[in-house]
Amino acid sequence: MGKSFLPDWFTIFLYLILVLFGWINIYSASLNDAATGFFDMNQIYGKQALWIGLSLVLIVIMLSLEAKFYYRFSSIIYLVSLLSLLGLFIFGKTISGATSWYSFGSFSLQPSEFAKAATALALAKYLSDIQINIKSFKNQLSAFLIIALPALIIIPQPDPGSALVYLAFFFPLYREGLSGLYLILGFSLLFIFVFTLAVGSLWVSAGVVAIALLILFFNRKKKRKHISRYVVLGGLAILFSLSVNYIFENVFEQRHRDRFNLVLGKEVDSKGIGYNTDQSEIAIGSGGLWGKGWTKGTQTKGGFVPEQHTDYIFSTVGEEWGFVGSATLTLLFVILIIRLIVLAERQKNQFSRIYGYSVAGILFIHFAINVAMVIGIFPTVGIPLPFFSYGGSSLWGFTVLLFIFIRLDAARQEI
Repeated sequence: MGKSFLPDWFTIFLYLILVLFGWINIYSASLNDAATGFFDMNQIYGKQALWIGLSLVLIVIMLSLEAKFYYRFSSIIYLVSLLSLLGLFIFGKTISGATSWYSFGSFSLQPSEFAKAATALALAKYLSDIQINIKSFKNQLSAFLIIALPALIIIPQPDPGSALVYLAFFFPLYREGLSGLYLILGFSLLFIFVFTLAVGSLWVSAGVVAIALLILFFNRKKKRKHISRYVVLGGLAILFSLSVNYIFENVFEQRHRDRFNLVLGKEVDSKGIGYNTDQSEIAIGSGGLWGKGWTKGTQTKGGFVPEQHTDYIFSTVGEEWGFVGSATLTLLFVILIIRLIVLAERQKNQFSRIYGYSVAGILFIHFAINVAMVIGIFPTVGIPLPFFSYGGSSLWGFTVLLFIFIRLDAARQEI
Protein backbone atom coordinates (compact mmCIF):
# COMPACT_ATOMS: atom_id res chain seq x y z
CA MET A 1 0.00 0.00 0.00
CA GLY A 2 2.92 2.32 0.43
CA LYS A 3 4.27 4.23 3.46
CA SER A 4 1.89 7.16 2.96
CA PHE A 5 -1.23 5.01 3.18
CA LEU A 6 -3.46 6.40 5.90
CA PRO A 7 -7.21 6.08 5.30
CA ASP A 8 -9.72 8.53 6.74
CA TRP A 9 -10.87 6.58 9.78
CA PHE A 10 -13.69 8.99 10.57
CA THR A 11 -15.36 8.24 7.22
CA ILE A 12 -14.81 4.51 7.76
CA PHE A 13 -16.37 4.84 11.23
CA LEU A 14 -19.47 6.54 9.74
CA TYR A 15 -19.72 3.76 7.16
CA LEU A 16 -19.58 1.04 9.83
CA ILE A 17 -22.18 2.81 12.01
CA LEU A 18 -24.60 3.12 9.08
CA VAL A 19 -24.11 -0.50 8.00
CA LEU A 20 -24.58 -1.78 11.57
CA PHE A 21 -27.65 0.40 12.21
CA GLY A 22 -29.02 -0.74 8.85
CA TRP A 23 -28.60 -4.42 9.74
CA ILE A 24 -30.30 -3.87 13.12
CA ASN A 25 -33.34 -2.44 11.34
CA ILE A 26 -33.31 -5.14 8.64
CA TYR A 27 -33.31 -7.71 11.46
CA SER A 28 -36.39 -6.13 13.00
CA ALA A 29 -38.19 -5.69 9.66
CA SER A 30 -37.66 -9.32 8.63
CA LEU A 31 -37.85 -11.12 11.99
CA ASN A 32 -40.41 -13.94 12.11
CA ASP A 33 -41.33 -16.99 14.16
CA ALA A 34 -39.17 -19.30 12.03
CA ALA A 35 -35.96 -17.45 12.92
CA THR A 36 -33.35 -19.54 14.78
CA GLY A 37 -30.61 -16.96 15.42
CA PHE A 38 -28.93 -13.74 14.34
CA PHE A 39 -27.13 -15.43 11.43
CA ASP A 40 -29.87 -17.72 10.14
CA MET A 41 -29.13 -17.95 6.41
CA ASN A 42 -32.76 -18.78 5.69
CA GLN A 43 -33.72 -15.29 6.88
CA ILE A 44 -33.21 -11.96 5.15
CA TYR A 45 -31.19 -10.53 8.04
CA GLY A 46 -28.90 -13.59 7.98
CA LYS A 47 -28.19 -13.10 4.29
CA GLN A 48 -27.52 -9.41 4.88
CA ALA A 49 -25.01 -10.36 7.59
CA LEU A 50 -23.24 -12.48 4.97
CA TRP A 51 -23.20 -9.56 2.50
CA ILE A 52 -21.74 -7.33 5.22
CA GLY A 53 -19.03 -9.86 5.98
CA LEU A 54 -18.13 -10.16 2.30
CA SER A 55 -18.15 -6.39 1.94
CA LEU A 56 -15.33 -6.26 4.49
CA VAL A 57 -13.32 -8.48 2.16
CA LEU A 58 -14.23 -6.13 -0.68
CA ILE A 59 -12.95 -3.18 1.37
CA VAL A 60 -9.58 -4.87 1.86
CA ILE A 61 -9.34 -5.40 -1.90
CA MET A 62 -10.32 -1.77 -2.66
CA LEU A 63 -7.74 -0.42 -0.25
CA SER A 64 -5.02 -2.87 -1.33
CA LEU A 65 -5.03 -1.72 -4.93
CA GLU A 66 -2.72 1.16 -5.85
CA ALA A 67 -4.57 4.46 -6.11
CA LYS A 68 -3.17 4.96 -9.60
CA PHE A 69 -4.94 1.77 -10.68
CA TYR A 70 -8.29 3.56 -10.57
CA TYR A 71 -7.01 6.38 -12.74
CA ARG A 72 -5.26 4.19 -15.31
CA PHE A 73 -8.08 1.68 -15.76
CA SER A 74 -11.08 4.00 -15.29
CA SER A 75 -11.98 3.92 -19.00
CA ILE A 76 -11.80 0.12 -19.12
CA ILE A 77 -13.89 -0.16 -15.94
CA TYR A 78 -16.48 2.15 -17.52
CA LEU A 79 -16.64 0.13 -20.76
CA VAL A 80 -16.99 -3.15 -18.85
CA SER A 81 -19.80 -1.56 -16.84
CA LEU A 82 -21.64 -0.50 -20.01
CA LEU A 83 -21.28 -4.00 -21.46
CA SER A 84 -22.64 -5.51 -18.24
CA LEU A 85 -25.70 -3.25 -18.50
CA LEU A 86 -26.24 -4.10 -22.18
CA GLY A 87 -25.90 -7.81 -21.41
CA LEU A 88 -29.03 -7.65 -19.27
CA PHE A 89 -31.18 -7.39 -22.39
CA ILE A 90 -29.96 -10.87 -23.36
CA PHE A 91 -29.06 -12.65 -20.13
CA GLY A 92 -30.89 -10.58 -17.51
CA LYS A 93 -33.36 -11.91 -14.97
CA THR A 94 -36.61 -10.05 -14.34
CA ILE A 95 -37.37 -9.26 -10.68
CA SER A 96 -40.28 -7.03 -9.62
CA GLY A 97 -40.92 -6.07 -13.23
CA ALA A 98 -37.37 -4.92 -14.03
CA THR A 99 -34.77 -6.89 -16.00
CA SER A 100 -31.90 -5.53 -13.93
CA TRP A 101 -30.26 -8.66 -12.57
CA TYR A 102 -27.86 -11.44 -13.46
CA SER A 103 -28.81 -14.68 -11.78
CA PHE A 104 -26.18 -17.18 -10.58
CA GLY A 105 -28.23 -19.90 -8.94
CA SER A 106 -29.65 -18.47 -5.72
CA PHE A 107 -27.41 -15.39 -6.02
CA SER A 108 -28.36 -12.32 -8.09
CA LEU A 109 -26.24 -9.34 -9.05
CA GLN A 110 -27.48 -5.91 -10.17
CA PRO A 111 -24.81 -4.23 -12.37
CA SER A 112 -26.45 -0.79 -12.19
CA GLU A 113 -25.32 -0.57 -8.55
CA PHE A 114 -21.68 -0.74 -9.68
CA ALA A 115 -22.16 1.42 -12.79
CA LYS A 116 -22.34 4.55 -10.63
CA ALA A 117 -18.76 4.11 -9.42
CA ALA A 118 -17.61 3.27 -12.96
CA THR A 119 -19.27 6.40 -14.34
CA ALA A 120 -17.74 8.53 -11.57
CA LEU A 121 -14.28 7.20 -12.47
CA ALA A 122 -14.81 7.80 -16.19
CA LEU A 123 -16.09 11.34 -15.65
CA ALA A 124 -13.21 12.15 -13.31
CA LYS A 125 -10.70 10.76 -15.83
CA TYR A 126 -12.18 12.78 -18.70
CA LEU A 127 -12.48 16.09 -16.86
CA SER A 128 -9.01 15.83 -15.31
CA ASP A 129 -7.39 15.66 -18.75
CA ILE A 130 -5.25 18.77 -19.15
CA GLN A 131 -6.75 19.42 -22.59
CA ILE A 132 -10.34 19.43 -21.34
CA ASN A 133 -12.07 22.71 -20.52
CA ILE A 134 -15.53 22.29 -19.00
CA LYS A 135 -16.49 25.75 -20.25
CA SER A 136 -16.18 24.46 -23.82
CA PHE A 137 -19.56 23.37 -25.19
CA LYS A 138 -17.94 20.46 -27.06
CA ASN A 139 -16.35 19.16 -23.86
CA GLN A 140 -19.63 19.63 -22.00
CA LEU A 141 -21.41 17.43 -24.53
CA SER A 142 -18.77 14.72 -24.09
CA ALA A 143 -19.15 14.87 -20.30
CA PHE A 144 -22.94 14.71 -20.63
CA LEU A 145 -22.57 11.67 -22.90
CA ILE A 146 -20.42 9.83 -20.33
CA ILE A 147 -23.15 10.43 -17.75
CA ALA A 148 -26.09 9.72 -20.05
CA LEU A 149 -24.97 6.43 -21.63
CA PRO A 150 -25.47 4.18 -18.57
CA ALA A 151 -28.67 6.04 -17.64
CA LEU A 152 -30.12 5.53 -21.13
CA ILE A 153 -29.35 1.80 -20.92
CA ILE A 154 -30.92 1.51 -17.45
CA ILE A 155 -34.19 3.34 -18.25
CA PRO A 156 -35.70 0.69 -20.60
CA GLN A 157 -35.03 -2.20 -18.17
CA PRO A 158 -37.24 -0.42 -16.86
CA ASP A 159 -35.51 1.12 -13.85
CA PRO A 160 -36.08 4.90 -13.91
CA GLY A 161 -35.13 5.19 -10.24
CA SER A 162 -31.55 4.04 -10.83
CA ALA A 163 -31.32 6.27 -13.91
CA LEU A 164 -32.53 9.28 -11.90
CA VAL A 165 -29.47 9.00 -9.66
CA TYR A 166 -27.24 10.12 -12.55
CA LEU A 167 -28.45 13.67 -11.99
CA ALA A 168 -25.97 13.60 -9.08
CA PHE A 169 -23.10 14.07 -11.52
CA PHE A 170 -24.11 17.67 -12.08
CA PHE A 171 -22.64 18.41 -8.62
CA PRO A 172 -19.02 17.68 -9.64
CA LEU A 173 -19.60 19.33 -13.03
CA TYR A 174 -20.83 22.48 -11.30
CA ARG A 175 -17.86 22.39 -8.89
CA GLU A 176 -15.46 22.20 -11.83
CA GLY A 177 -16.93 25.28 -13.53
CA LEU A 178 -20.08 24.25 -15.41
CA SER A 179 -22.36 27.25 -15.86
CA GLY A 180 -25.13 27.56 -13.29
CA LEU A 181 -27.51 28.16 -16.21
CA TYR A 182 -27.72 24.39 -16.70
CA LEU A 183 -28.95 23.93 -13.14
CA ILE A 184 -31.43 26.78 -13.55
CA LEU A 185 -32.64 25.25 -16.80
CA GLY A 186 -32.97 21.80 -15.26
CA PHE A 187 -34.92 23.00 -12.22
CA SER A 188 -37.10 25.19 -14.45
CA LEU A 189 -38.02 22.25 -16.69
CA LEU A 190 -38.75 20.11 -13.63
CA PHE A 191 -40.92 22.86 -12.13
CA ILE A 192 -42.83 23.36 -15.38
CA PHE A 193 -43.34 19.60 -15.75
CA VAL A 194 -44.69 19.09 -12.21
CA PHE A 195 -46.72 22.34 -12.18
CA THR A 196 -48.32 21.46 -15.52
CA LEU A 197 -49.40 18.07 -14.16
CA ALA A 198 -50.79 19.80 -11.07
CA VAL A 199 -52.74 22.72 -12.60
CA GLY A 200 -52.67 22.24 -16.38
CA SER A 201 -50.76 23.79 -19.28
CA LEU A 202 -53.19 26.73 -19.60
CA TRP A 203 -52.33 28.13 -16.16
CA VAL A 204 -48.62 27.45 -16.64
CA SER A 205 -48.65 29.24 -20.02
CA ALA A 206 -50.46 32.19 -18.43
CA GLY A 207 -47.83 32.29 -15.69
CA VAL A 208 -44.99 32.23 -18.22
CA VAL A 209 -46.58 35.08 -20.18
CA ALA A 210 -47.02 37.12 -16.99
CA ILE A 211 -43.39 36.59 -15.97
CA ALA A 212 -42.20 37.45 -19.50
CA LEU A 213 -44.22 40.68 -19.49
CA LEU A 214 -42.71 41.68 -16.13
CA ILE A 215 -39.20 40.99 -17.41
CA LEU A 216 -39.89 42.99 -20.57
CA PHE A 217 -41.27 45.88 -18.51
CA PHE A 218 -38.22 46.10 -16.24
CA ASN A 219 -35.81 45.63 -19.17
CA ARG A 220 -37.58 47.84 -21.70
CA LYS A 221 -34.53 50.09 -22.06
CA LYS A 222 -32.23 47.22 -23.03
CA LYS A 223 -31.29 46.31 -26.58
CA ARG A 224 -33.86 44.52 -28.71
CA LYS A 225 -31.72 41.38 -29.03
CA HIS A 226 -31.78 40.91 -25.24
CA ILE A 227 -35.55 41.29 -25.19
CA SER A 228 -35.92 38.75 -27.99
CA ARG A 229 -34.12 36.17 -25.81
CA TYR A 230 -36.80 36.44 -23.15
CA VAL A 231 -39.50 36.08 -25.80
CA VAL A 232 -37.84 32.95 -27.24
CA LEU A 233 -37.31 31.39 -23.79
CA GLY A 234 -40.92 32.12 -22.84
CA GLY A 235 -42.14 30.54 -26.07
CA LEU A 236 -40.02 27.43 -25.50
CA ALA A 237 -41.32 27.14 -21.92
CA ILE A 238 -44.92 27.27 -23.16
CA LEU A 239 -44.21 24.67 -25.86
CA PHE A 240 -42.63 22.38 -23.26
CA SER A 241 -45.65 22.81 -20.99
CA LEU A 242 -47.99 21.92 -23.85
CA SER A 243 -45.97 18.75 -24.49
CA VAL A 244 -46.00 17.57 -20.86
CA ASN A 245 -49.33 15.73 -21.06
CA TYR A 246 -48.23 13.89 -24.19
CA ILE A 247 -44.96 12.85 -22.52
CA PHE A 248 -46.79 11.84 -19.35
CA GLU A 249 -49.37 9.70 -21.18
CA ASN A 250 -47.14 8.14 -23.84
CA VAL A 251 -43.64 7.88 -22.33
CA PHE A 252 -44.38 7.07 -18.67
CA GLU A 253 -45.76 3.67 -17.75
CA GLN A 254 -49.12 3.45 -15.94
CA ARG A 255 -47.48 2.65 -12.59
CA HIS A 256 -45.34 5.77 -12.88
CA ARG A 257 -48.36 7.91 -13.79
CA ASP A 258 -50.26 6.52 -10.82
CA ARG A 259 -47.45 7.40 -8.45
CA PHE A 260 -47.18 10.97 -9.75
CA ASN A 261 -50.94 11.43 -9.51
CA LEU A 262 -50.86 10.11 -5.96
CA VAL A 263 -48.19 12.60 -4.84
CA LEU A 264 -49.96 15.47 -6.63
CA GLY A 265 -53.18 14.62 -4.82
CA LYS A 266 -55.06 13.74 -8.00
CA GLU A 267 -55.60 10.16 -6.97
CA VAL A 268 -56.04 8.73 -3.48
CA ASP A 269 -55.76 4.96 -3.49
CA SER A 270 -54.75 3.69 -0.07
CA LYS A 271 -55.37 0.06 -1.07
CA GLY A 272 -53.72 0.07 -4.48
CA ILE A 273 -50.78 2.06 -5.82
CA GLY A 274 -50.68 4.24 -2.72
CA TYR A 275 -50.72 1.40 -0.20
CA ASN A 276 -46.95 1.29 0.43
CA THR A 277 -46.64 5.03 1.01
CA ASP A 278 -49.80 5.20 3.12
CA GLN A 279 -48.67 2.39 5.42
CA SER A 280 -45.15 3.84 5.58
CA GLU A 281 -46.50 7.20 6.73
CA ILE A 282 -48.64 5.46 9.37
CA ALA A 283 -45.61 3.53 10.64
CA ILE A 284 -43.39 6.61 10.86
CA GLY A 285 -46.11 8.72 12.47
CA SER A 286 -46.87 6.07 15.08
CA GLY A 287 -43.27 6.14 16.33
CA GLY A 288 -43.69 9.50 18.04
CA LEU A 289 -40.65 11.12 19.62
CA TRP A 290 -38.75 8.10 20.97
CA GLY A 291 -40.29 5.23 19.00
CA LYS A 292 -41.86 1.98 20.13
CA GLY A 293 -38.56 0.22 20.72
CA TRP A 294 -36.43 -2.20 18.70
CA THR A 295 -38.51 -5.12 17.30
CA LYS A 296 -41.59 -3.59 18.98
CA GLY A 297 -43.09 -1.84 15.95
CA THR A 298 -46.64 -3.04 15.39
CA GLN A 299 -46.74 -1.91 11.74
CA THR A 300 -43.38 -3.57 11.16
CA LYS A 301 -44.26 -6.80 12.95
CA GLY A 302 -47.63 -6.93 11.20
CA GLY A 303 -46.01 -6.72 7.77
CA PHE A 304 -48.18 -3.77 6.77
CA VAL A 305 -45.39 -2.01 4.83
CA PRO A 306 -44.35 -4.04 1.76
CA GLU A 307 -40.63 -4.13 0.94
CA GLN A 308 -39.92 -2.65 4.36
CA HIS A 309 -36.47 -4.23 4.55
CA THR A 310 -35.41 -2.68 1.22
CA ASP A 311 -36.67 0.64 -0.16
CA TYR A 312 -38.92 1.37 2.85
CA ILE A 313 -36.42 0.58 5.61
CA PHE A 314 -36.62 4.21 6.82
CA SER A 315 -40.19 3.53 8.00
CA THR A 316 -38.82 0.94 10.45
CA VAL A 317 -36.47 3.58 11.85
CA GLY A 318 -39.36 6.02 12.22
CA GLU A 319 -41.63 3.54 13.98
CA GLU A 320 -39.18 1.81 16.31
CA TRP A 321 -36.68 4.62 16.97
CA GLY A 322 -39.05 7.57 16.61
CA PHE A 323 -38.21 11.12 15.59
CA VAL A 324 -34.96 10.96 17.57
CA GLY A 325 -33.80 7.90 15.63
CA SER A 326 -34.85 9.34 12.28
CA ALA A 327 -33.11 12.64 13.04
CA THR A 328 -29.97 10.79 14.15
CA LEU A 329 -29.89 8.78 10.92
CA THR A 330 -30.38 11.96 8.89
CA LEU A 331 -27.57 13.65 10.82
CA LEU A 332 -25.23 10.71 10.15
CA PHE A 333 -25.82 11.03 6.41
CA VAL A 334 -25.39 14.81 6.52
CA ILE A 335 -22.09 14.44 8.40
CA LEU A 336 -20.89 11.78 5.94
CA ILE A 337 -21.72 13.90 2.89
CA ILE A 338 -20.10 17.01 4.39
CA ARG A 339 -17.05 14.95 5.30
CA LEU A 340 -16.75 13.70 1.73
CA ILE A 341 -16.93 17.26 0.40
CA VAL A 342 -14.20 18.33 2.86
CA LEU A 343 -12.04 15.40 1.74
CA ALA A 344 -12.70 16.21 -1.91
CA GLU A 345 -11.57 19.80 -1.42
CA ARG A 346 -8.28 18.75 0.13
CA GLN A 347 -7.27 16.58 -2.84
CA LYS A 348 -4.08 17.54 -4.64
CA ASN A 349 -5.34 16.45 -8.06
CA GLN A 350 -8.47 17.08 -10.08
CA PHE A 351 -9.24 13.40 -10.68
CA SER A 352 -9.66 12.60 -6.99
CA ARG A 353 -11.59 15.81 -6.32
CA ILE A 354 -14.12 15.14 -9.08
CA TYR A 355 -14.56 11.55 -7.97
CA GLY A 356 -15.07 12.67 -4.37
CA TYR A 357 -17.77 15.15 -5.36
CA SER A 358 -19.42 12.41 -7.44
CA VAL A 359 -19.57 10.12 -4.41
CA ALA A 360 -21.04 12.89 -2.24
CA GLY A 361 -23.61 13.73 -4.94
CA ILE A 362 -24.71 10.12 -5.43
CA LEU A 363 -25.16 9.52 -1.70
CA PHE A 364 -27.08 12.78 -1.34
CA ILE A 365 -29.48 11.99 -4.21
CA HIS A 366 -30.06 8.45 -2.92
CA PHE A 367 -30.73 9.57 0.63
CA ALA A 368 -32.91 12.56 -0.30
CA ILE A 369 -35.09 10.67 -2.79
CA ASN A 370 -35.44 7.56 -0.63
CA VAL A 371 -36.58 9.49 2.44
CA ALA A 372 -38.84 11.77 0.37
CA MET A 373 -40.35 8.66 -1.22
CA VAL A 374 -40.96 6.94 2.13
CA ILE A 375 -42.66 9.97 3.70
CA GLY A 376 -44.84 10.53 0.62
CA ILE A 377 -43.48 13.74 -0.92
CA PHE A 378 -41.88 11.99 -3.91
CA PRO A 379 -43.21 9.19 -6.13
CA THR A 380 -42.06 5.65 -5.38
CA VAL A 381 -39.17 4.97 -7.77
CA GLY A 382 -37.34 2.08 -6.10
CA ILE A 383 -34.18 3.74 -4.78
CA PRO A 384 -32.42 2.05 -1.82
CA LEU A 385 -31.10 3.86 1.24
CA PRO A 386 -27.27 3.70 1.02
CA PHE A 387 -25.58 1.17 3.35
CA PHE A 388 -28.96 0.61 4.99
CA SER A 389 -31.40 -1.18 2.68
CA TYR A 390 -31.25 -4.95 2.27
CA GLY A 391 -29.36 -6.28 -0.73
CA GLY A 392 -25.89 -7.49 -1.58
CA SER A 393 -25.59 -5.55 -4.84
CA SER A 394 -26.70 -2.31 -3.18
CA LEU A 395 -24.33 -2.68 -0.22
CA TRP A 396 -21.39 -3.73 -2.36
CA GLY A 397 -22.03 -1.02 -4.95
CA PHE A 398 -22.01 1.73 -2.32
CA THR A 399 -19.03 0.14 -0.55
CA VAL A 400 -16.99 0.13 -3.77
CA LEU A 401 -18.08 3.69 -4.54
CA LEU A 402 -17.01 4.99 -1.13
CA PHE A 403 -13.81 3.03 -0.56
CA ILE A 404 -12.33 3.86 -3.94
CA PHE A 405 -12.45 7.48 -2.79
CA ILE A 406 -11.03 6.60 0.64
CA ARG A 407 -8.11 4.93 -1.20
CA LEU A 408 -7.64 7.95 -3.47
CA ASP A 409 -7.70 10.28 -0.48
CA ALA A 410 -5.14 8.17 1.38
CA ALA A 411 -2.76 8.55 -1.58
CA ARG A 412 -3.52 12.22 -2.33
CA GLN A 413 0.18 13.09 -1.97
CA GLU A 414 1.17 10.44 -4.53
CA ILE A 415 -1.20 10.86 -7.49
